[in-house]
Amino acid sequence: MTRTRRVVVLDYGSGNIHSAAKSLERAGAEVQVTSDRAAALEADGLFVPGVGAFKAVMDQLRAVRGDEIIDRRLAGGRPVLGVCVGMQVFFERGVERGVDTEGLGEWPGTVTELPADVLPHMGWNTVDAGEGSALFAGIEHERFYFVHSFAAQEWTLDVMPPFPRPAVTWAEHGGRFLAAVENGPLSATQFHPEKSSEAGIRLLGNWIGTLG
Repeated sequence: MTRTRRVVVLDYGSGNIHSAAKSLERAGAEVQVTSDRAAALEADGLFVPGVGAFKAVMDQLRAVRGDEIIDRRLAGGRPVLGVCVGMQVFFERGVERGVDTEGLGEWPGTVTELPADVLPHMGWNTVDAGEGSALFAGIEHERFYFVHSFAAQEWTLDVMPPFPRPAVTWAEHGGRFLAAVENGPLSATQFHPEKSSEAGIRLLGNWIGTLG
């Protein structure tokens, strides 16, 4: 019998954590909402939410040493899933309305405003799932719920063998932007799985299924 996977939703003051926890439970995980370092390091998976401005999220993460927890997990090959601004902070920098903030630097690049006539990008959108994606297995043609004005709009990480190529998923609103990335133990989505109805639950279930 397969063991239920334990997922910690990192509680660092960002909103929407309880709907994320409920969705993860629906997807089959045993969920704990906490900023406790030991619990976050020991869990099978760590879910990093993110709502609001890039700088505010980075400040809140650092206040609970969430940056150290994430770095420690990734160094040990332990899975992490970031969502919305919780995806954006994995890039080197975020520039929002003139405020330039250093991110976690796991991926090269800068998060900037989308070149769209209408912002925020809010509502349901399809994605172009990356080759070999585990997150989008069986749901490649579904729609997912986005609410954001900023995103990473290029992918420049050059991964050499024997490391596997990341699965990079794109969407469009005024131009192409990164909708999701799966890069070793680190995965992230710009959209909100917890607001994406059954497609979002299935995506979370796919991620939970990868947790060893």
